Amino acid sequence: MGNFKGHALPGSFFLLFGLWWSVKYPLKYACRKNKNACYLGSRAGFQRLEFVEGIIKAVFALIGMVAEQFVPDGPHLKLYNYEKKHWDHLMNWQHATMYLFYGISGLVDIVAHGTNALPVAMDRMMLSLAVFIEGFLFCYHLHGRAMLDVHVHQLLLFAIFGAAVCIFLEVFFRGSIVLEMLRTSLCILQGSWFWQIGFVLYPPNGSPEWNQMDHTNMMFLTMCYCWHYAFAFLILAVNYTIVSWAVRSKVKQSQSMEMGLLKTSERDQESEDEI
Repeated sequence: MGNFKGHALPGSFFLLFGLWWSVKYPLKYACRKNKNACYLGSRAGFQRLEFVEGIIKAVFALIGMVAEQFVPDGPHLKLYNYEKKHWDHLMNWQHATMYLFYGISGLVDIVAHGTNALPVAMDRMMLSLAVFIEGFLFCYHLHGRAMLDVHVHQLLLFAIFGAAVCIFLEVFFRGSIVLEMLRTSLCILQGSWFWQIGFVLYPPNGSPEWNQMDHTNMMFLTMCYCWHYAFAFLILAVNYTIVSWAVRSKVKQSQSMEMGLLKTSERDQESEDEI
């Protein structure tokens, strides 16, 4: 959808996943170092989370495809207008194609983590391909647009292709907290920047429009893009700190309880010896 909602919708999806990952991966890392700290520290626990993520991803993708096709000014599954002899709403079709590959990625997650039919690494491979397809489509999404419109979408491509490479490396280095956190930061960046594009190109509530041909606007938005990434890292730092503190607190609490039980057991043993 070439409007504000059309950018807010995918932006919200990416932000939700990015924020969830910013909690999930620090928790996974902390539990891996302290295996008795939480139930989710088990491999089975995180595998269930991957399965649920696949379901949510597939549902989000379906919502996106339906929205792109059946909004009032959408194509309604009509690809070619034979009366006017031209393609019909190709922008919506491109967006729907992007959602399609994320939906396939969700289905692969479900199969890979719910059965033994696929290697587990296929989830990362398919996600990497889905992100690459998103960037590939955007490369040919900008022909004939105004200078500022092209620029804000080109900035988005850095986050998209960066994430695609990062996820592809996870196929071979699965469980790397560095790659997982890098992917998370790029996902948050992509989500927040989709929202920023919406505010720039389609200002809501009668806000003043941006001058599409002003070079200083390009300079500002390039700097603003860096601020978005800094904000993504701030979110990661805060969530990582909170999760690490919570797990350490639980470890200390468990150790205190064990010491208390041990002392009680020793006192009971001494009482039996005296008798």
